[in-house]
Amino acid sequence: MRNCLHASVSAAILIIAAGPAQPSLAASVEKSLAALSAVDKDGQGHAAAQRAMHDLATAPAADLPAILSALDHASPLGANWIRNAFETVADRELRQKHSLPVAPLEKFVRDRSHQPRARRLAYEWLVKVDPSASDRLIPGMLLDPAPEFRRDAVALKIAEAAKVDPKLDKQKAVRLYREAMSGAIHDDQVKTIAQSLEKLGQKVNITDHFAFITRFWVIGPFDNHDGKLLETVYPPETEIRLDAHYDGKLGKVSWEPLATTNEYGIVDIAKQIRPYKGATMYLLAKFDSPHERNAELRLATQNAWKIWLNESLLFARNEYHRGSTFDQYRLPAPMRAGQNTILLKICQDEEKEDWAQSYQFQLRVCDTNGSGVRSQPISVSGGQR
Repeated sequence: MRNCLHASVSAAILIIAAGPAQPSLAASVEKSLAALSAVDKDGQGHAAAQRAMHDLATAPAADLPAILSALDHASPLGANWIRNAFETVADRELRQKHSLPVAPLEKFVRDRSHQPRARRLAYEWLVKVDPSASDRLIPGMLLDPAPEFRRDAVALKIAEAAKVDPKLDKQKAVRLYREAMSGAIHDDQVKTIAQSLEKLGQKVNITDHFAFITRFWVIGPFDNHDGKLLETVYPPETEIRLDAHYDGKLGKVSWEPLATTNEYGIVDIAKQIRPYKGATMYLLAKFDSPHERNAELRLATQNAWKIWLNESLLFARNEYHRGSTFDQYRLPAPMRAGQNTILLKICQDEEKEDWAQSYQFQLRVCDTNGSGVRSQPISVSGGQR
């Protein structure tokens, strides 16, 4: 009995000496990551984030996958803090000649449910300690949702195809280039593959691959003197009636069909219709989706513009002659099942210099990874119009 009492007293003394129970390391890391994730663009949470960074700097390498996972739901500024935290820990471990958790990092890279940039960050540090990971991972990423991985996989497939002598095995070369094309979402790679296939006597439909919209209804011009009337509301913004006639800049205007044969879907108003100056045009396109889906509209133009999907304004930009690049603007576009209406308002100013004469655009529908999504016939069960 005395021995038992002595043992109990000793245990109590040890507990008192140790002080109050400390939170687990995992809980501490989770709390710090929550503080980093919450930082917003107005500066809220920066003080807490600095304290969290100080705490995370001492985290062990085993916590690196948990730090990466926080990127899945972080705010844009919070993601910067979290990436910094990850790299601080990883760099410290390597400088101290410690190892990184290779297997968990590779598992993270393979998990496509994670945020693409987080997976890429994990991959870049993984190959620093295990260069062979690239050979294991990249070949299987031809259709990966992360654009950078996809680009690497396509480049690998292009290189493999280029090594095949078409005189000895043309069929294999064509197959490999077609496989590369199935994953290609970047303009330069698509051009390279298309040129290689054409040399092998194969036809490539770039318009179809990127799913450019090539057929529209167009109406205008309406007035845009001094390039200042983007916000002026003309009738096509309040009603879509293809049989309607309105007062335009140069007289009565009505909807007319317009199509482009440019393989990159470029609609050139100045050349296909007329080189209007100080003008506003509206273009209408229909997109049929068999089901609801999250897509993107990707637009390229040097002109001021507004765009609506199913009568909801997606975005506007009142700027001229900034230059135009492939997939210049990326706009989330929630498509409903059945027919969707896309309305584009595009304005031209009155500048007279040669560099200010472009009045054109390029528009396509794709998934969130950049793969083209084509308008599909709608079945009766899917909502035929």
